[in-house]
Amino acid sequence: MNLVAGATGMLGTEICRLLASGGSPTRALVRNTSDPAKVENLDALGVEVVVGDLRDRASLDSACHGVRSVISTASSLVTGRDGDSIQTVDCDGQINLIDAAKSAGVEHFVLISFPEMNIDFPLQRAKRQVEQHLKVSGLKYTILQPTFFMEVWLSPGLGFNFPGAEAQIYGSGDKKISWISFKDVAKFAVESLKNPAAENAVIKLGGPEALSPLEVIGIFQDVFGKTFSVTNVPVEALEAQKAAAADPIQETFAALMLSYAIGDTIEMDETLKRFPVDLNSVKDYAYAVS
Repeated sequence: MNLVAGATGMLGTEICRLLASGGSPTRALVRNTSDPAKVENLDALGVEVVVGDLRDRASLDSACHGVRSVISTASSLVTGRDGDSIQTVDCDGQINLIDAAKSAGVEHFVLISFPEMNIDFPLQRAKRQVEQHLKVSGLKYTILQPTFFMEVWLSPGLGFNFPGAEAQIYGSGDKKISWISFKDVAKFAVESLKNPAAENAVIKLGGPEALSPLEVIGIFQDVFGKTFSVTNVPVEALEAQKAAAADPIQETFAALMLSYAIGDTIEMDETLKRFPVDLNSVKDYAYAVS
């Protein structure tokens, strides 16, 4: 039995879909406040749904009963629930889940994190603390560190308004990023459960090519047949936003935008030799949403 935490999120749902379609018994950890439509979708996939909360250790002990592997995608940045915070979910909550998994005799824990960024901010501190806790837990572990999800950062919600041929980019736009699809991260998570190369490993993940935001805009212009209007958010404005942040989540979003402005390239050749994953490109994504 596999347990997926954060199962109603974009990545968690895709992981559940892949596991279920491959015939692997899968349990989805959801909250009693989770979107009913998303829970129904998990049920339709043939996934066992269990109610729990990373902040409630007893519920995690119950969820981990009889489980062989745990995959955790949970994050306070996507839950949007009152009372959630980076400390309670991304740090203490993840540690609760690791400890519950160990107590229940779980064999393998797969944690979705992100690569080290050269900026200090609350979510990064939480991720590194949880990673270290997992490493010394005694559990077999895999820590996946994907870079920027194209479906998130190249979407209207974050200013990349491709339907309207408008793009807001952070910084100069000429720094390359190894954009990755959440669908490919899901593939790596599932592959990690059976691939010996994933045992007690930290694996950075990127897409098939590194592209600057300006190069991405060029691809979308070709696919959509439109000229995009481009707005740059200067690094100085992002630094000021981070300094003036009213809470850890605001500070984290500003830091992530700064990291985007700096760029983040990941070489995937060696990883793909060990993990047979066919990566989606930015052009694939552009055609999919066109």
